Amino acid sequence: MLDKTPTKGKLLIAEPSILNDKEFNRSVIYLTEHSKDGCIGFILNRPTEFLLKDLIPEIDCNFTVYSGGPVEQENLYFIHKVPELIPDSIQIDTNFYWGGDFNVLTKLLNEKTLDSSDIRFFLGYSGWSIDQLNEELNESTWIITKNKYPNLLTIKSDDIWRNQLMAFGGEYQIWANAPKNPALN
Repeated sequence: MLDKTPTKGKLLIAEPSILNDKEFNRSVIYLTEHSKDGCIGFILNRPTEFLLKDLIPEIDCNFTVYSGGPVEQENLYFIHKVPELIPDSIQIDTNFYWGGDFNVLTKLLNEKTLDSSDIRFFLGYSGWSIDQLNEELNESTWIITKNKYPNLLTIKSDDIWRNQLMAFGGEYQIWANAPKNPALN
């Protein structure tokens, strides 16, 4: 269940101890890249108020756009499970891919070929240098775990962090049921 090695395709679960971090408090991040240069991932449980068509009017699509993290928030990214439809996709693991030919993607979305269980969009991403992530792991900021979800793209945002902590058991179950703002308890 728990792991110590951050590799692409794994999840970073925010430790309950980072309550004061507005960006990463109660976040679950899907790692899409891990190399000697660093790690990249996307926060799975931070929907924005934006729909894709709000950001790109040429695309007639009502899919929710998520906040992927604090880096390059003016850029749009996507992960998906349809590499056979989107050329130039980068494989993350056996089920998921990120990026690809945006012109082809635009056509697929306008033709209503894809649905929200096939793809998720993000503004920005979460990124770390190797030393930075290792330091955060040593400070117990994150829990690393294998992705056991058959389709990350359909997970309800409100439930994923809590469900992960409940699965870890022990003291994590107490934190899983704590209010978002303990001061309001």
